[in-house]
Amino acid sequence: MTINWLKAVIFVGSLAAVVAFFPVAGAADETKSATRHWIQQDHSLALAENDAVIWRFNYGEDQTKPNFFPLGLPGGQSLVVDRPADHPWHHGFWFSWKFINGVNFWEPDPKTKRPAGRTSWSEVSVAPRQDLSALISMKLDYSVDGKEPILTEDRTIEVTAPDKSGQYVLDWKSTFRAGKGDVELACVPIPPAKDGVRWGGYAGLSVRFAKELADREACSAEGPVTFDEGIYRGQSNAMDYSGSRDGKVAGIAILDHPTNPRHPADWYLIRSEMSYINAALLSKKPLPLKAGEQLALRYRVIVHPNRWDAARLKAEFAKFAKP
Repeated sequence: MTINWLKAVIFVGSLAAVVAFFPVAGAADETKSATRHWIQQDHSLALAENDAVIWRFNYGEDQTKPNFFPLGLPGGQSLVVDRPADHPWHHGFWFSWKFINGVNFWEPDPKTKRPAGRTSWSEVSVAPRQDLSALISMKLDYSVDGKEPILTEDRTIEVTAPDKSGQYVLDWKSTFRAGKGDVELACVPIPPAKDGVRWGGYAGLSVRFAKELADREACSAEGPVTFDEGIYRGQSNAMDYSGSRDGKVAGIAILDHPTNPRHPADWYLIRSEMSYINAALLSKKPLPLKAGEQLALRYRVIVHPNRWDAARLKAEFAKFAKP
């Protein structure tokens, strides 16, 4: 009897050691799975696998815009870059207007190191969940010279947990409201507009890819796209930009919701020394808002392994568009 009791104690002790070495959901730290866990700091929330960050949302006062950096797949390097030397106002995956009432909200002023138009945020809520999904919400003000905001925004971003392949979704919703006066949202004009330039047309939701991304390709819901001297412009309800880093092929797809104004979206892509994608809402003409008028935008951003073709984009868009 003594020997059997001793064997039972040894067995239970060994089992406890195994559980401690391989943490499971519902164990002492409920924010952890086998290898993935949350890292929450004063002005950021990150999902990590072991010591490597999968994605991080940054919203500190040192940021000119809230942004996601790094952003990649579990076990891989970041697909995006923050503050590259050629465009230090690019922030991984982020949203920025270009001109509001003629004031630049995009690039920083060389003297102040901040854009002339100020984007500020408050009431930030970052809610990591036990299943490794998260809900982010915040209010944003767009103002000039510290005066009353000319435009406000309510933003929510819901991030799903990575699935077995590592793929996850960021559902982005923004509701903008003009202040007491009329608002015009605009960007650098493109040809054939007067003073139009090839590199203009950008504003809104953007991704700046890491310089290490090789074998770059892009595909719309209509098929592979062709770059003209490193630039692509076209319309589609979905766009994917993919490449390889450290031998692993991955991509980021952006879907334009059918309720968005000017759907299907105009796109602006670059494949040259830099890799960039923008849902270019304003590329063809400015968008005016009357005082107090609202503008709602919805996008689905999917970080995924491998390359996506038109059929996959169409299937994903159909799911996104479904009421």
